Amino acid sequence: MPTESPVSSASATAPNPGRLLSLDALRGFDMFWIVGAEELVRGLQKITQGNGGLLGLIAEQLHHKAWEGFHFEDLIFPLFVFIAGVSLVFSLGKALQKEDRGTVALRVLRRGALLYFLGILYYGGFSTPFEEIRLLGVLQRIALCYLFSGLLFLYLKPRALVGAFVGILVGYWALMSFVPVPGHGAGNFAEGANLANYVDQQYLPLRKHDGDHDPEGLLSTVPAIGSCLLGVFAGMLLRNPSLDDRRKVLRLVGGGLLCLAAGWAWHLDFPVIKKLWTSSFVLVAGGYSCLLLAAFYQVIDVWKFQKWATPFVWIGVNPITLYFGGRFIDFEAMAKLFVGGPVGAAFGPYSELVLALTTLGFGFAFLRFLHQRKIYLRV
Repeated sequence: MPTESPVSSASATAPNPGRLLSLDALRGFDMFWIVGAEELVRGLQKITQGNGGLLGLIAEQLHHKAWEGFHFEDLIFPLFVFIAGVSLVFSLGKALQKEDRGTVALRVLRRGALLYFLGILYYGGFSTPFEEIRLLGVLQRIALCYLFSGLLFLYLKPRALVGAFVGILVGYWALMSFVPVPGHGAGNFAEGANLANYVDQQYLPLRKHDGDHDPEGLLSTVPAIGSCLLGVFAGMLLRNPSLDDRRKVLRLVGGGLLCLAAGWAWHLDFPVIKKLWTSSFVLVAGGYSCLLLAAFYQVIDVWKFQKWATPFVWIGVNPITLYFGGRFIDFEAMAKLFVGGPVGAAFGPYSELVLALTTLGFGFAFLRFLHQRKIYLRV
């Protein structure tokens, strides 16, 4: 995952001048849900089985919508894509001060290709039969979004970037709405009957996550680039030296609310569907992402309330380590040594939740150890 954010990697409470601690904290907050949500959901479900209340509502929000609609869990992936867009503005902007555009573009191509290759490895690499290789997945989508958004940022002026963003969303809507799918016609957004799924069925080789189509498929990757471009716009706003912090936060909040309003209005014609990454989904997820970035920036970088975010910073500066760490270090098995068996049974219905929290605790301790020794795995 691209992690070249403008954030200090040496201290969680005293970042270097000109670097945004809030961005690493927000990335860490997002990664926390990527790696820990499933276990927390299981624990909460066991506690709230047959009951409602606040915990039941939280457990429900930590499930993806089956198809149409939006839960908190549906925000996690697009938020990371958004953060990648914010980060590349700072990293590539800084690189352009030292190197020519062509050299920086080659760096973007190398990083995108390396991240894509890591995605292939994450889903089994070449240890599986050839037909089981997954060409498109979460990491591959992040790689492609970073690659194309980075190149657009390097070669287009701000107004042209906005035009590209609008063109992506409107173009995707037009394709999905007006291009007929054999046997289903045009404008059908049901699973298996829409254009994006049909393109995967016909043109995406090897393993697909959902049988004959993939939620990170070919056509739906195009609007995901729009999610990254929204992050680029937010990064350009935060990097603008002519704006004070108050105006930056207000514009992030205003932009977020505008995206939410536009996205839910568009939902009436082009439904919010994460598995299709619809244009309305881009706007809704982008709106919430802007609001979260505004909140983290205000609290951490403006008000300087930073200590609470320290664990998230440990994650945020080492996301690839945490993402791949589970392949090599079984934190859950370690947790069971302490809260498994009869100890876990003593917690009754809370046993799975205690195990999930202990597992996360070991993960946090590992990342703190790496952070203190400035050990980072970066692309």
